[in-house]
Amino acid sequence: MHVTVFSTKPYDRRFLEAANATAGHSLSFLEARLSFATSGLASGAKAVCAFVNDEVNASVLASLAAGGVKLVALRAAGFNNVDLEAARREGITVARVPAYSPHAVAEHTVALILTLNRNIHRAYNRVREGNFALDGLLGFDLAGKTAGVVGTGKIGELVCRILTGFGCTVLAYDLQPNSACEQMGVRYGPLKELLSLSDIVTLHCPLTPATHHLIDAKVLARMKRGVMLINTSRGAVIDTRAVLRGLKDGTIGYLGLDVYEEEADFFFEDLSQRFIDDDVFARLLTFPNVLITGHQAFFTQEALANIAETTITNITSFERTGHAVHEISVERIAR
Repeated sequence: MHVTVFSTKPYDRRFLEAANATAGHSLSFLEARLSFATSGLASGAKAVCAFVNDEVNASVLASLAAGGVKLVALRAAGFNNVDLEAARREGITVARVPAYSPHAVAEHTVALILTLNRNIHRAYNRVREGNFALDGLLGFDLAGKTAGVVGTGKIGELVCRILTGFGCTVLAYDLQPNSACEQMGVRYGPLKELLSLSDIVTLHCPLTPATHHLIDAKVLARMKRGVMLINTSRGAVIDTRAVLRGLKDGTIGYLGLDVYEEEADFFFEDLSQRFIDDDVFARLLTFPNVLITGHQAFFTQEALANIAETTITNITSFERTGHAVHEISVERIAR
């Protein structure tokens, strides 16, 4: 099957080609992001492979369908960037990678927590400049602290397990409690309770209409003063402007982000020689208690291999049967 791969980086190509070695699909790699302006580049392909910040809206899907595309294979778990109703109208199947390496994201989450707590990022820069003073680097023991985990799927479950190992009291909120978390002593309860009791709040929920700006000004007002807030899920789960105000007034004592609401404009690109025209993002970078990574929580060898293998499996299954293994069902449209 001829597949046009958008938003390709060298590592994407390496892992996808390895996974495709025996499948034999014809892969055309493009650096360009998928958008209405670039959708014509997929003309003649039966499938496109898209990433998290590609645009897969109604106009893009109509253009893809006109060019003969029948499958959108997402090399990601989330699908908030896809208009599923439009895909159904156009007769396009959408498939995803439901799980690749939950360990990768969970471990990165805890890395953000540890780095912020012990000021590793600041200490690193100080030592390189010959400054070995400890003033301003004071942290706290994780043991005995209360951590709130919002969303306890595969990733959230692993975060719970790691934090439990550190000796934290772990609270959780999820519409569907995870029995594995309950067995390790995690206590489920209302979101309001979790927010008011937690020293650390970490987000692991998908972006849906219900979770959009889940963390807003009203929610922040319920949190412990000086709380540590971590987000490795989707940027729009938090209201960034409200969080910025929370940093300024001391409500938020630490902020760790691997995702950002407007990240599509610059994440995954080298803009070191350019001006980033985003005042909110620029303001976040001025705070010493803010740590931002560029959507790299998934970025491990194991995760990239799993993503590539599952993506190729979806494409192969669709070519042979007309259905992808991890096809997003019509019921998902009402999410």
